[in-house]
Amino acid sequence: MWDPAQYLQFADERSRPFFDLLDRVRAESPGLVVDLGCGPGQLTLALASRWPDARVRGIDSSAEMIERASALLRGHGDNGPGQDDRAPRSDRDGQGGGDPLRSRVSFELGEVERWQPDPPPDVIVSNAVLQWVPGHLDLLPRWAAALPAGGWLALQVPGNFDQPSHAILRELAGSDRWRPLLAGVRLSRQAADPGEYLDVLARAGCDVDAWETTYLHVLQGEDPVLNWYRGSGLRPVLAALPAPAAAGFLADYGQRVREAYPATRYGTVLPFRRVFAAARKR
Repeated sequence: MWDPAQYLQFADERSRPFFDLLDRVRAESPGLVVDLGCGPGQLTLALASRWPDARVRGIDSSAEMIERASALLRGHGDNGPGQDDRAPRSDRDGQGGGDPLRSRVSFELGEVERWQPDPPPDVIVSNAVLQWVPGHLDLLPRWAAALPAGGWLALQVPGNFDQPSHAILRELAGSDRWRPLLAGVRLSRQAADPGEYLDVLARAGCDVDAWETTYLHVLQGEDPVLNWYRGSGLRPVLAALPAPAAAGFLADYGQRVREAYPATRYGTVLPFRRVFAAARKR
């Protein structure tokens, strides 16, 4: 269902919340870091750069994403495209901590809701994935229970489901034209508010920093909002439709989002609210 190349078209904008989240995680020398919903892997490698002595596991339910992440890892140190320029040079060359990066990082296929913390990790990161998991608040106490004292659980979820981008998607999917073809297709869910994540994680024995931020992304190019969501929220719809119908849906959606997000001479502004929580196990 997922197209890594389409998703990475706006890699810089999509990665900003990840680094803002990571700035609040104060783990010093974790032994095992787990990235739940690792996507195409470039941010997982940033975790390995942040903690050069840690083993890092990336887990994602998309075979396409895991294939892309594994290829990125195999090519690490070749100075090819897709490497994270924010990582230290020593680690980008595969020598951070004295060991090749490929000996510390692994990627595997798996559903985050079924993930079992074995062995227990010191840091769990979940970036922009839990909005796809129904009832994901119920997962957090289990994940927190797996952490040792002083361990960290950090999450970020989109919180913009009341914005035109998602309202238009829901309206079209439920319309007379498209409802017969899209019955049963699961769209992304609503994130909780910061206070709900704080409450759940505090009750699970953590000190919690929870907040929200609205980014104003200034996107360039033709139909940038359409192309943004072709890499994320539209994926279940496009996967469910045959090619001609998918093209028709994109035409309908594109026309409406162009009206909702008008282009200016400096680009197209996409407001994007994100919700964060960084929790340390007491």
